[in-house]
Amino acid sequence: MTTEPEPTDETAPAPDRRLSFGRTAIALGAAITLAAVATATWFAVDNHDLRAREQARAAAHQAACAYAPVLARYDATDLDTYFAAVLAGATDDWKTEFDATSGDLREVLTQGQVVSTVGTVWCAIESADETTAEAVAVINQTITSLGTGGEPAPGQLSVSLSLRKDADRWLVSKISSPMLAS
Repeated sequence: MTTEPEPTDETAPAPDRRLSFGRTAIALGAAITLAAVATATWFAVDNHDLRAREQARAAAHQAACAYAPVLARYDATDLDTYFAAVLAGATDDWKTEFDATSGDLREVLTQGQVVSTVGTVWCAIESADETTAEAVAVINQTITSLGTGGEPAPGQLSVSLSLRKDADRWLVSKISSPMLAS
């Protein structure tokens, strides 16, 4: 039977070394824990930001798709309803511009006895963040007027829309279209 020799003062670890190793291990464990918490927090915040951007994008898309047919559906015999609906979804430059030109537009649509119905609408978001978005919409419409001899004439309107979130809803702040260019 062999026995281990008892440690002598030369082979026994110094109490300071054991204490130093223990402190180092605790410090290392704390650093790893802090790094893990920081990483988890970063991923949680980044995931929240990503979800917020995706929700904003989806809400802007829904608003653009809902507003596009409002622009293209009108009846010369009920233009007050049309103007109110367009202005209800408008803000900034677009609201000012539409409001300023609505008198001239009323005259043209009334004289021409224009009625526009909407068919299929396609829309997409080009870019979006949590408060602004750029969208495009293509609207199939049918126009009946004195100019078409009272016969329905199919057409298509393409528009680019700038949207801005105002409180809890998305409003259209700018519209451009090759058809609207002067």
